[in-house]
Amino acid sequence: MDRRSFIKRGEALGLIPFLPAGIYFKEQRIKPHNWDGYDFGPPPSITDRLEQGPFSSYGSDATATGNYIVMATSPSREPISNFGMGMVTYLCDEVGPPKAPDGELYNELEALVKYGLGDKLYLRVDWRDIQNRKGRLEFPEHWKMSFDLARQYNKRVGIRIQLMSPVISDHSVPNFLQDKIPFVKLGKTDQIGIPGKVHYSPRFDDPNFISAFKELDDLLADEYNGHDLIEYVDTYMYGFWGEGHSWPFVGNPFPDDKTAEETSILMFEHQAKNWTKTPLLTNTQPDYNNVGNSEVLDKTIRSHNWLRTDTIFIEPEQVDALSNRPPWVGATIENGFSNGKPDRIRMIDGTPRTEMIIQHIKDVSPNYCSLWNWHDLSSSNLKRYFDQYPNEIDRLRKCIGYRVRPSWIWFCENDEHPYLILGMVNDGISGVPGALRIYLTDKEKTFKTGGSLDPGYPLPGKVRQVKIPVPKNKDWQGLRLKAEIEVKGVRYPVIWACTSLNKDGSLSLKKNL
Repeated sequence: MDRRSFIKRGEALGLIPFLPAGIYFKEQRIKPHNWDGYDFGPPPSITDRLEQGPFSSYGSDATATGNYIVMATSPSREPISNFGMGMVTYLCDEVGPPKAPDGELYNELEALVKYGLGDKLYLRVDWRDIQNRKGRLEFPEHWKMSFDLARQYNKRVGIRIQLMSPVISDHSVPNFLQDKIPFVKLGKTDQIGIPGKVHYSPRFDDPNFISAFKELDDLLADEYNGHDLIEYVDTYMYGFWGEGHSWPFVGNPFPDDKTAEETSILMFEHQAKNWTKTPLLTNTQPDYNNVGNSEVLDKTIRSHNWLRTDTIFIEPEQVDALSNRPPWVGATIENGFSNGKPDRIRMIDGTPRTEMIIQHIKDVSPNYCSLWNWHDLSSSNLKRYFDQYPNEIDRLRKCIGYRVRPSWIWFCENDEHPYLILGMVNDGISGVPGALRIYLTDKEKTFKTGGSLDPGYPLPGKVRQVKIPVPKNKDWQGLRLKAEIEVKGVRYPVIWACTSLNKDGSLSLKKNL
């Protein structure tokens, strides 16, 4: 279906008075650009910035005289679970939670939650699933069970609310709203969703829709912004699954492209205003339907929120955005994996398709990757595939996200305060999605001294040196080095990615060189 026939269909329904966008609007739109080196504005602000060099030893310009290497660390070879990284087990996708006999859903969910490959959990539901009436949220049983299990097994949760879905028979918007807003008929297609379904889009720009959308987001943010179990929230935008598109249908249900873009920006900015403590993830979907995706992505980066994509074999511009995003911006890859059954392995040149997916996921340096059997969720499916082909998943688990450690440690003695210089490295595949904070303390926690690295650092493959003071009355040996990550003003503990750690994830300092 071309855009002209699409618009005529909308006019026939009396819903789309087509008004072409003006030249001014077209000139103001953000055009496709390379992300490498692009100016997205400053990184997140930090406090207590640690000195990060240069540290020179000799001559009149020396800044670190009297230093000598005292300690080195060895990288851990095991998976590490920190905030801002990990493998994400899906507990609910667009067709619902795992299929289970009556009374057995809790057991099915628990088997997924405690499955050892996953660090984080994920829930994807339709708007109608969590709100049945104006002014309050009412969560389904599988949502409540999932959060209870998340707390029991100490795993954090990512969530997404879909405003429009091609894989349910009814609208995603709740019943109380359906008779108050217009819908635009998109048509039928066998390329997406339920075969034979007639797809409709709500008019996202309708005042009643916008009012209800804002209320939904306000209620969710009141409940979950900064919640101790929430890892991140996907932005819920126009189109199927909230991803900013209604492919394969051409055009959009708005009066004109300018209205589409303004509506998308309004929806994103409302979410950005509400979610002040929790990262938002916006899909990198190219602007197939001319709804302002490039502008929303730009605002996502500038507001220090994160990215996501729904598959790895995608358009060039999505690969560029993911792999060249600013280092302090997190990213997650959602891609369905095989369930391990013979008819779902799909060999490509002797390699299972899922293995190829995982190999290419590593190429774009994500923080998260889905453990997701598309529309067929169960721990037995995950296990069946992993038991046959463990190597690529295991490699990804041991490198995904950031894996930071002090590789070199120098001690400096001079007429001033004693201090340590740390050569910080990152054995993972992504930057730190926020600011890494490091500090010294003792076993009794009688003092704490330290501060922040620049956001995103240390980068994979590079060393970032930092200076951290040692109290004059303390021997550096026996002190403990701890780490945190700060994201949107909230600090989370970080486990070092090295061997010989204490139970709390800290490193005891000692001379080993």
